[in-house]
Parts: sequence; structure tokens; C-alpha cells
Amino acid sequence: MRHRRRGRKLGRNPNHQRALLRNLASALFLTEREVQDWEDNKPKTPGRIVTTLHKAKEVRPLVEKCITIARDALPHQEAADRLTSGAERHSEAWRAWRESPQWREWNRAVAPVITARRRVLRLLGNKQAMQILFSDVAPRFAERNGGYTRVLHLAQPRLGDAGARAILELVGQRDRVKKKAVRPVFDTDEPAPAAAQAPEAPAAPSAAETPDEE
Repeated sequence: MRHRRRGRKLGRNPNHQRALLRNLASALFLTEREVQDWEDNKPKTPGRIVTTLHKAKEVRPLVEKCITIARDALPHQEAADRLTSGAERHSEAWRAWRESPQWREWNRAVAPVITARRRVLRLLGNKQAMQILFSDVAPRFAERNGGYTRVLHLAQPRLGDAGARAILELVGQRDRVKKKAVRPVFDTDEPAPAAAQAPEAPAAPSAAETPDEE
């Protein structure tokens, strides 16, 4: 029995399961690469992968966790960027900055960012995917607390075994915008003529106009 054992086996042993989820999560982030970085097998839509429904549901928590780790490191990265030196590496100005107290402050500010990058690298196992996550994906969700991905069911099953397919994609680019319905206005719509309108009731006489009764 599998009491209190979370997750799906997906027909694989534990090591194969972890490798599968890492590859799927890395593939989702790698679709955000620049156009010139693609040699072949370029994705049709950045920020989206197509897989089976059960795999998409299983890898979604891993993707959300990685984005949350990278998003929490953004304030530390901004603090470190304010303390960094714009001089060229190994130049005289850069060496002077390395010997200054500002470098020690920068070192303390960037330490949480390095820790977050190492955590994500252990989860994904792909250095390029980690870099894309911290540089492109995480800043996009700086003001969003959770819910970074969505799973969309596809009607057409997979060829061969008729497995249910789904789309796993990042939110914020192809979101549906709800618009309030507006009553259409036609040229034939004209106000009713004055004769057809109901006559107004006569106003009641005021106290000043009412004659005193003797």
C-alpha cells in the first residue's frame, strides 16, 4: 500500500522520476532563451511545453518552487547591484574596489543570491536554465505571490498510446482578459416620438396656489 506517499510514480524508479521532472522544468525555462541561442528544435511558443497531463501536474510544484526561490532573491540582487563596481574586471579601479569596505558590503548583500542560485541548480541540474530563471523569469513575477504556471488540457490525445496531453506554461503573457459586454448601438435606434410618449400627470397644486375655503 502507498499510504501517505505523495506524488506519481509515472512508471519509473525514483531516480528516473527525479531526472524526468528536472528535465521538464529545465525545458520550460529554456524556452525563454534568445532567438540566436537556438540551433534547432526551436519552440513554437516561449514559456510553454507540451507533455502528458500527469507529468504536467507532477512537475508544476517543482517549477513553482524554483520561481519562488528566485523571486525571493530579487531584493538581495538589487541591493548588491547598487554596491557593485562598474569597472572592468582585473583593472586598477576594480582592484581598488576589491580592497575597499564597499566590496565587503557587496559580499554580504550578494550571499543570499548565491545561496538561492545553488539551491535552484540542485533542483534543476541545468546551469543555463538557472541563469534564465534568475535573469528573465523571476523579475517578471516580482509582484505576484504564487500561481506562476497553468495547466491547459488538450483535446487531442497522444499518438501511440492515446495518453492525455496538456500544456504547461508560464502565466502573464497569454492571459485571458475578461471584458464587460457592451450593448450594441444600431443606426435604426431612434427615440420615440413625442406623441407616442405617455402624457405626464398634472402636478399637484402647491399650498400657495390653493384658495382658502371659507
